[in-house]
Amino acid sequence: MIQVSNLSKRIGDVQALNDLSFSALDGQITGLLGPNGAGKTTCLRTVFGLLKADQGNAEIDGIDIAVSPVAAKQQLGLFPDPFGLYERLTPREYISYFAELNGLSRKDAKIATSNVIDKLHLADIADRQCKGFSQGQRMKTALAQAIVHQPTNIILDEPTRGLDVMSTRVLRDILRDLKNQGHCVLFSSHVMQEVAALCDQVIVMAEGRVVAIGSPDALCQQTGKDSLEDAFIQLIGTDEGIAA
Repeated sequence: MIQVSNLSKRIGDVQALNDLSFSALDGQITGLLGPNGAGKTTCLRTVFGLLKADQGNAEIDGIDIAVSPVAAKQQLGLFPDPFGLYERLTPREYISYFAELNGLSRKDAKIATSNVIDKLHLADIADRQCKGFSQGQRMKTALAQAIVHQPTNIILDEPTRGLDVMSTRVLRDILRDLKNQGHCVLFSSHVMQEVAALCDQVIVMAEGRVVAIGSPDALCQQTGKDSLEDAFIQLIGTDEGIAA
């Protein structure tokens, strides 16, 4: 479970987060949705400990990320940009490195790496250098390093950006599997259909604040709209910048 309480963060002259509070629960997929500049990426970076909040706190399974960052991060998996892989490494080397980085011994990292390679069906490319990989192969490798240490929580920032249709479909299926296994999945997206199809809970953000929280259906009912896109536009009070 991820608990965000009264987070505030100023970056330069911009109040990126403004008393932001919400919960992302185990066994659910929670989506952050908002226009450009709403603070979604700043929020995720603060939750992961890449940015330090000016006020408020984020807790991962009850662990304050600012007080015990190492312990908190061991309960988190961060899905990176698939196009940022170390191309000279093989997936096995890449995944194993991150397993050890997240606190596993070399022996346990080797076992965990083999398990996640089997889970994501990466055996046929596990010992090839990442250079020249397809979008789908990169996506699976990146996701494997995020879940190799079996974190209870997974964070993804616009995970389908740059992916082709088939890779996007595979990723969505994997996220549903993680949810069904009891994981807490928190992600931001600029694709309305993706949020509507995947999310149990949607956090609508604008100007660093929470505007509304609810399931896609509940948000439509709240606004009297037939689609999440129309509900979103009404909630944020503008028809500019449909998301991101």
